[in-house]
Parts: sequence; C-alpha cells; structure tokens
Amino acid sequence: MTYLVLRFQSVGNVAMTVPVLESASRLQPDDTFVVVGKKRLHAMFHGLDNVYFHEVDLGDGSLKRLMQLFRELKAYNIDKVIDLQDVFRTQALRALFRLHGVSNSVIHYGRMEKRLITKLGLRRDKVLQTEFHRYADTFRRAGLQTDEQFTALPVNHSAGDEVVERFGEKRGKWIGLAPFAKSKTNILPYPTVKSLLARLSELPDTRVFLFGAGKVECELLRQWADSHDNVVSVAGELPLSEELELMRKLDVMLCMDSANQHLASLVGLRTISIWCGTHPKMGFYGWKQKPEDCVQIAGLACRPCTMHGTNICRYGNYACKQITENQIITKI
Repeated sequence: MTYLVLRFQSVGNVAMTVPVLESASRLQPDDTFVVVGKKRLHAMFHGLDNVYFHEVDLGDGSLKRLMQLFRELKAYNIDKVIDLQDVFRTQALRALFRLHGVSNSVIHYGRMEKRLITKLGLRRDKVLQTEFHRYADTFRRAGLQTDEQFTALPVNHSAGDEVVERFGEKRGKWIGLAPFAKSKTNILPYPTVKSLLARLSELPDTRVFLFGAGKVECELLRQWADSHDNVVSVAGELPLSEELELMRKLDVMLCMDSANQHLASLVGLRTISIWCGTHPKMGFYGWKQKPEDCVQIAGLACRPCTMHGTNICRYGNYACKQITENQIITKI
C-alpha cells in the first residue's frame, strides 16, 4: 500500500508528524509513505527508509497549481490519502483523489473546543488531546498501526561532520537559545532576553548558540552574538539537516512555544520551553519533553488567550510575559 501524507506547513506542525510517521513506517515496513512538504523540511525525515519526501512549491495556491501537484502525486499510485492539515489546498487534493477512487483519512482538530477555551478559559483539570495523538488517530483511521517508541531520528553523519568542521569538537556545555516566535504573545520582552543572554554567556566553560529564522531575526541575533563572548548565531546560516545535528550536540535548548521546541525533540534534546499567551495543555507540548521543564506564569485567568499566538493582548498589559531571567536560569 502507498499512503500519501499531506502536511505542507508550518515547521513545528510538520516536525510533530515525525514521531507518528516513524512509528507507522516502522510497524508497516512493506508499505510506502509519501510526504508532501516544502523543500527545506526534507531533513526531518532523514533515515526513515520507506518514507519518501515530495518537495512542493504551491506558489499562489491556484487551482492550476493544485492540478499540477495532483498529477505529480498521482504518479506514486496512491492507495489512500492521510490529510493532517485539513485546509482548502489539502481538501482540494483529497477531492481530486476521491474522484479517482482513492479513499482518505482526515485529522479531527477540535478547533471549536480550542476556540472556546481561549474565550472562556482552561479548567485546571482539562488537558486537550495532543497533536501527536490527533495525528496517530488519523493514521489509525487509515488502517495503520502506531506506537510511542520514537526517541530520535537516526544520526545524519554527513551533516554532523559539517557541524564539527564549522564549530569544532564539543568542549564544556553547549546551550541553544531560540528567543523568537511568530507572534508577539509567544515572545519574551527584548530586555529580558538580552539580560538572559548576557548571564548565559558568563557561565564558565559554556558556549551559547542562537537559533532563529527570518531576515530581521537573523540580523538581530547576529548583533547580539557579536556583543558577547562565547555566543554564536547560527540563524539563517545552516541547512536544517545541520541545525538538527547541532541540536543533537547541545546539553539543553531554551526556546519559546515555537518550532524549535519540536525540532529539538526530533533529536532527543531536552528542552526548556517558555509559554506566554499559549499553554502546554492545549496539546502542543514537545514530544516526550518533561512537564517540569515548562516555564510559565501559573494562575493567570486570561491564559491561554490563543492557540498558536497572536499580536494582541486583550488587556494590553501582556501579564503572561512577566517571566524573569532568574526563573529561567533556575530551570537551566
């Protein structure tokens, strides 16, 4: 059987599919899985023998481009479609395959339940189903078995060699810091981050690596790295395969509720994650990360105010972001 797995973006959500897809491909070694995603994400599926990655550039997302993509995917002789995104583009592809007699399995996101929680609040005893379980349920509805045995992707030796050539052999402690996210409610204030970075750079026998993406982020992180000893910015400098192998060498990753939490989980790296407007009980906590490694302000009635992040605080005070560098240093 050949299964088509649709999850175009975002980086964090695609990363969350990997533990589930790894288990399905391992438990069904005679089946083939074709994953559709953006080119840069190929490295997430390294070492999964019966998983093929189909690079896609949807351009303007027009019907013409979707028809072209459908013809490309049809060449794999797909037996079943697994839709892990359920948006217009994946719905259109599902419909095209269904017209050709190919059945599908679609994720149940629980969007309405999540919206109600952001409006009415999260009960203390309420923990939503994780995205990993939602993905696994979708695979099981397609007739596939999954388990929770995934610990880390196989080592990418060529990428690892490039990391050693660039940064040298590891000595002392290596700490990763990914201080940004897409939305304002998911990011600590700049003064807090700069103070935290200054303290990390002063730790003895310690090297700090800054992770990020986007032109503005990369330039800002480069400036911060230039201002401190023992700090290196790798933002925008490495392909994803090398980023993952660098993360594998770290002792800990410190990040916001962002994609880096999930990338670190793919290589079994322990992660200290900071949650502001969002909340780990909403189902987006990293794979097998420890609950005690979460940093957040407990007891705020307005949290969570968003599922994925937003740029607006309904009260205008961003009380969720009043986390101090002392709280974070204590966790480290």
